[in-house]
Amino acid sequence: MEIGIVGLPNVGKSTIFNALTSGGAAASNYPFTTIEPNVGVVPVPDARLARLTDIFNPRATIPASCRFVDIAGLVKGAASGEGLGNQFLANIREVDAILHVARLFEHADVVHTMGSVDPKRDVDVIETELMLADLESLTKQFDKVSGKAKSGDKAAKATLEVLTTLKTGLEEGTPARTLALEPGMLKEFFLLTAKPVLYVGNTDEKPDPDVIADFQTLTRKRGAESVVICGKLESEIAELSGQDREAFMAELGLENSGMERVIVAAYKTLGLCSYFTGGPKEVRAWTIPVGTKAPQAAGVIHSDFEKGFIRAETYDFTDVDRYGSEQALREKGLIRSEGKNYVVKDGDVCLFKFNV
Repeated sequence: MEIGIVGLPNVGKSTIFNALTSGGAAASNYPFTTIEPNVGVVPVPDARLARLTDIFNPRATIPASCRFVDIAGLVKGAASGEGLGNQFLANIREVDAILHVARLFEHADVVHTMGSVDPKRDVDVIETELMLADLESLTKQFDKVSGKAKSGDKAAKATLEVLTTLKTGLEEGTPARTLALEPGMLKEFFLLTAKPVLYVGNTDEKPDPDVIADFQTLTRKRGAESVVICGKLESEIAELSGQDREAFMAELGLENSGMERVIVAAYKTLGLCSYFTGGPKEVRAWTIPVGTKAPQAAGVIHSDFEKGFIRAETYDFTDVDRYGSEQALREKGLIRSEGKNYVVKDGDVCLFKFNV
């Protein structure tokens, strides 16, 4: 799964990308420092992996991961090709979700391309550009489908109804994801505003509580998750490791870094969860969409597991955490045999039986 980091120029996208990935992306006080998107793969923090590692004592422990893409800054008029608009929009079409960075801090040495700090205006600018791009795309599709619908094509009529709902909503300033449409209906239209969004407010070391409160209210009204962090501070944390990192975070009074909160929130925004496999070779977290059935979850490991699926032996992480071994779970009858209709849940530990 890929998550695209977007925002106006100079809001701290590349700084946050660096903190997430330690990727060394260019970050400076100039618009469009990022031209080609930077990509980084980031492990998903999960304390359950450490406990499973203690239990299984494997040769390797592999966390789940997300891919983050640092996309060029957007400006007003991007939908009409201003700035790097066309390239920006093309990059966004390729990601599964959007991490929308908004600037919450004033800084005399870091120019704001729109002259002042105003998170609501900045968020509205990007949302508007995405809606305008979607409207242009929908208008082309509308023209193609309407002719078929007039000739009596039933499928075209059904598609035209959805297109009309989308077009009307966008013209009224409503992103596609907030319209009362089934996600499956939206997929075929490849709309930018259909993608799930996580908002990240980028503050300085001394954030203004009122600005943060207003930002959180703004994101709640848009029906989205939000995380507030100090990108500069998170970059400093990301450069440390081991005891130095622990000591620095303790000095700041932090149990978890802001980046860990961002990654977990991004995972949630995408509607993802993790199940585990464990043994002497490796303990591993596997990423699946919430609601995935056992054969498809097995297919994440290997397509043969899905094709030849027989059953899944599974148990809850909370049970193995409590009793300390699979043997103890077997003795207590806590290991279940599940079939093709079983929905794998977050925290399940699975062993798949298959035959190809």
